[in-house]
Amino acid sequence: MSESVWHEPVDVSVPSAARMYDWLLGGRNNFPSDRAACEQLLEIAPSTKELALNNRAFLRRVVREIAQRYGIRQFIDHGSGLPVQDNVHQVAQAVAPESRVVYVDNDPIVLSYGRALLDENPNVAIVGADMTDTGAVHGDGRVRELIDFTEPVAALFVSVLHCVPDKADPAGMIRRTVERLAPGSVVVICQLVSERAEIRDAVTRLMEEQTGGRWGRVRTQEEVRGYFEGLRIEEPGLLDVTDWLPDRDPRFVRRQLTDEWIEYGGLALVP
Repeated sequence: MSESVWHEPVDVSVPSAARMYDWLLGGRNNFPSDRAACEQLLEIAPSTKELALNNRAFLRRVVREIAQRYGIRQFIDHGSGLPVQDNVHQVAQAVAPESRVVYVDNDPIVLSYGRALLDENPNVAIVGADMTDTGAVHGDGRVRELIDFTEPVAALFVSVLHCVPDKADPAGMIRRTVERLAPGSVVVICQLVSERAEIRDAVTRLMEEQTGGRWGRVRTQEEVRGYFEGLRIEEPGLLDVTDWLPDRDPRFVRRQLTDEWIEYGGLALVP
């Protein structure tokens, strides 16, 4: 597996965004603290479970589109979270078995579960690193072994940038990543947004308190559009990801009954 070793201790009494997301998706790799935090979150934004499921469906669709339409065979999934059904490598390798995938995360439980599940697949690795440290990610030995940066790569930032605080410069992280990608690469970005200041403030306050400060913030659509500067946004553009080529996914997608927030973003080409 990856040459990276992540030694951060685990305090399961403190919720993590990755484990909360796992619970929202119906997973079992979570703890009472995560479930309690999710219940509080649902009081603020009742459609959050539907949002999470729709975001996961978007991930399936966009990876399939990248593998089929763009013919890309290399993927880096930044802030990948806990393994669930239809992970990036499963979707990509269903299209092209030779596809190579690197997952990047700094949650020790994500790394433990991920390495146990992925150890048998030579074309997949999980790297313990802070995704904002682009040099460390791209310089990791396992990344260099699996990813050829002279060829197109798909860089995924799916439902993760809201975990990155402004002081960590998420826009700069995107720019540094794009600078290292070959022309013809693609970048997928989506994050939680709300046009309602009271929702942004309430969710950000709750998540900062619950996760011990391991959180960024809910942003606006305009802020997310800024992440795509210098990239060529591909059809159907930037939008609620539930509506991103929905006909490409045969599974039923549940619409959000309320609209406190959405996952907003899309896919762009590196020119």
